[in-house]
Amino acid sequence: MNSLLVRFFLFSLVIAACSIAVTAWLASQATTGTIRQEQGEALETDAQILDELVNYAAKHKDWTAAQSEVDGFARKYNRRIALTDLNGKKLVDTGNENSPRLPITPKATVDPLNVSGKIDPRAVGPFQLSDAEKEKLHFYATELAACNDKIQIVDAPNGRPRLSNLEPGQFSRWEECEVGYQLYTITATEQAAYEKLQQLFAECLDRLAPGLQPLAKAAGRVSLDWDVTTVRDSSPEAVTCMTNARRDQLRPYVAPPTYLFLTSPTGEEPMAIDLSTTGTTRITLVALGILALAGFASWLTATQLVRPIRALTAATQRTAEGDRAVRVDGGAGEIGELAKSFNAMSEKLAETERQRQAMVSDVAHELRTPLGNITGWLEATQDGLAEPDPHLVDMLLEESLLLQRLVDDLHDLAQADAGTLRLHPEPITLDDVVDQVVNAQQNREILLRAEITPVHISADPVRLRQALGNLVANAVRYTPPGGEVVVKLFQEGENAIIEVRDTGTGIAPDDVPHVFDRFWRADKSRSRRTGGSGLGLAITRHLVEAHGGTVSATSVPGRGSTFRISLPLA
Repeated sequence: MNSLLVRFFLFSLVIAACSIAVTAWLASQATTGTIRQEQGEALETDAQILDELVNYAAKHKDWTAAQSEVDGFARKYNRRIALTDLNGKKLVDTGNENSPRLPITPKATVDPLNVSGKIDPRAVGPFQLSDAEKEKLHFYATELAACNDKIQIVDAPNGRPRLSNLEPGQFSRWEECEVGYQLYTITATEQAAYEKLQQLFAECLDRLAPGLQPLAKAAGRVSLDWDVTTVRDSSPEAVTCMTNARRDQLRPYVAPPTYLFLTSPTGEEPMAIDLSTTGTTRITLVALGILALAGFASWLTATQLVRPIRALTAATQRTAEGDRAVRVDGGAGEIGELAKSFNAMSEKLAETERQRQAMVSDVAHELRTPLGNITGWLEATQDGLAEPDPHLVDMLLEESLLLQRLVDDLHDLAQADAGTLRLHPEPITLDDVVDQVVNAQQNREILLRAEITPVHISADPVRLRQALGNLVANAVRYTPPGGEVVVKLFQEGENAIIEVRDTGTGIAPDDVPHVFDRFWRADKSRSRRTGGSGLGLAITRHLVEAHGGTVSATSVPGRGSTFRISLPLA
């Protein structure tokens, strides 16, 4: 006993120490990289959200209709998104009344006219082509692209088609491409926008550098774009004026600048992990504390292991000697589960013993009546008290057949219990089996009919007829004259379903769980001759389960019962 305690304690202690050491080392090695990766992913997500919002601002004049689209961004990226104007007034917020307050510092500023000091190319403003202009330019682009199948047409943000994969000298002779060269002519929309831009540019130069009059680049055939950034004079004043002119021109067409706030959906941000010397010391102290706690728990567990193990050992010895009433209290944990399993096994053995005794008694009872009848009539015949006429012979033969069926039922149950019940499956048409059973059980006093849908499965037809025959015979037996028994066959998903529904006396709710028990009868007053042996439904259950199926029963007293067989198609 002491050796077991010491070995268990030391082994647990070594495992705990090694686990803590390896875990701490892996944590110190992997945490930094994980945090950096998570931070990088968070920054990438924030950048994507910002880009989505800048794209929206570049194409809309205000934020009044942005709530639904921003809600979509929030669901897509699993973030809470809030926008305020530059005075702090909230414009859009995907949170609700229970959400925490927004941080003091915004994450970024959403301004399509100032994205890292540049104008977002998706802000096209007055350079946006009309539908008619787009249609005409696309026609020209198609004509031009027809000259070379390698050329691809790509739309610019303002709708103007562009040709990609152009090779040097591709269109040295424009006449070869018919009207395609007209793709590079300026449209009325662009002409008006360029003139307005030139006017703003000139006004700015008048203010910043009077006398300096550089012009914006002329719109040529090869390069047309609303994103005008080059000027003939590269002086700082000219470049500044061009940028300011473009912003002044685009400002009425884009949403005003806003502050962007990003948090998690609950408003909480992940806590940073301290990997400094102080953090390392804290980890070490926690590891030592865990090691001490693990050692104490291991010792306590080791000392408590012996008692339930010895109790289990003694209980197994008593069970081996025939004591079926022994039980063990193993407490909680794995030993407790083992004790529960042992108790369940003991109860099962006791129940099996009771069933065995009950079965021997039931079999003796079932055999006594027909054997007594046969013996009595044979003795009466031997003593001359009865004549061996055909009626007597028929009666004795019927009693012999009852004995034979009872012996056959017991044989089938014995094979099922021993796991030796043999099946000979083959591809069959299940509706043929149902037809054969229904035709064999026809009765003049009740209406027995079948509702069949053709179903094909692989099964043992003889055993299935036996199982279904037991159900149909049982339904016919308990259905009064004038009643009805219906056998339905249909397919439900991946299973073939056979239902036997009768309009008989029904079964009490408390008795339904026992209908498949052997030697069980709902009416205890029924004899074997009027109520069967009580083995048919038990055999049916074994035969159905041997096919991989299930059988169940439902009943309403006074209205009838329904027995349902479910068999897998495969």
